[in-house]
Amino acid sequence: MLRIQSEAEKDLATAYDWYEARQPGLGAEFLAEIDAVLSRIGEAPTRYPVVHRGVRRALARRFPYGVFYLIAPDAVVVIAVLHAARDPALLRRRSKSV
Repeated sequence: MLRIQSEAEKDLATAYDWYEARQPGLGAEFLAEIDAVLSRIGEAPTRYPVVHRGVRRALARRFPYGVFYLIAPDAVVVIAVLHAARDPALLRRRSKSV
C-alpha cells in the first residue's frame, strides 16, 4: 500500500502549478511522470537507494524531481516530492514526523 503524506501532496500541487503556468498541459505531464514513479515504487520499493536514515529516493526521468519515501511495516509512505535543487534539510525534518 502506498500512502502519500499531505506535505508531499502540497509539493505535487506546487510543482503542478509552476509547470502549468509555464506551458498549459505541462503540469499534467509532470503528474503523469510522478504517477509512473509511484507505480515503480509500489512494484518494488526496495529497488531505490537509501539517501538518509531509511529514506529512499526514486528519480523522475523527465523532470528534475525525486520522490522520497519510507518503507513502514504496513505501507510505503511518500514524505516528499522535491526538485533536485531543494534543501535536503527539509527532507530530514519530514522524515522525523513519520
